[in-house]
Amino acid sequence: MPEVDKRGKLEAQPFDFQLTKDGRMLIYWDNRLIMTLKGQASEKLIAKLEGAEETAIQLALAKVTGHFKHGNER
Repeated sequence: MPEVDKRGKLEAQPFDFQLTKDGRMLIYWDNRLIMTLKGQASEKLIAKLEGAEETAIQLALAKVTGHFKHGNER
């Protein structure tokens, strides 16, 4: 699991995502597919991630996958 400090920042960057031609968002954790989003959920997350810094991207992906809740590592 990624380490989370008291300010809520991820120390590692284990999350990644890929967009498919049909609009799905594939989310990976340590190079393993853990979640697929499609439709409005995918569109909202993509809009949130556009132009974001890497730390913000990692936190958003951790939250959407359930690996990070209320400032605590799951």
